[in-house]
Amino acid sequence: MKPAKQRSDIRYTSYEDFGRRFFEHAVTVERVSSSFDQIAGSKFDFGPIGVGPGKLAKVSAKVELGEPRLEREEKECITFELVVPLTIDLTIDLQLDKHRFDVSGEIYLHLTARAAEPLKLIIDVDEPSTRDVKIDVSPETFRGALVRIIASVDLEIKRFIAKYVAKEIRKPEIEKAREIDLAARIDAAWEHQHV
Repeated sequence: MKPAKQRSDIRYTSYEDFGRRFFEHAVTVERVSSSFDQIAGSKFDFGPIGVGPGKLAKVSAKVELGEPRLEREEKECITFELVVPLTIDLTIDLQLDKHRFDVSGEIYLHLTARAAEPLKLIIDVDEPSTRDVKIDVSPETFRGALVRIIASVDLEIKRFIAKYVAKEIRKPEIEKAREIDLAARIDAAWEHQHV
């Protein structure tokens, strides 16, 4: 069968270019960011856990996730880095007295937009690890001996935060927002247009 004649008033493109342009238009920072809005404001507690010599000191923390920021990179794949600010209310109980500190940090999530069969748009998220969690535990923030106590529990706090965020991004409502069935949406739009 011979293809229909192209119109002179339209700039045509290849199916491949169309697909890439469609993808770049569909996967905007705003749209991807909205999939993770539910994370903002989440709060959870960590500890108390024993640390230091004889594990006599107890460390506990209240962690709050802030408003995520998203940065897009265009390579062969469209990737994003989602940065979630952390506010940590840290308490060190030395049995005789308690010390409270406000600590800030961030967790970095790596996202990739992908096409899937039959006609789906998927946002894959790498499982966060302790390497993706940054906490400001600097000597300026803490007094001498307390720095050593915090340093010993730093990895535990990071592990707990990474585990919590991994659980959050696996919630059904977030997973659903990260998978878009384009065929169903096109069919629905087509039917609506021809009613």
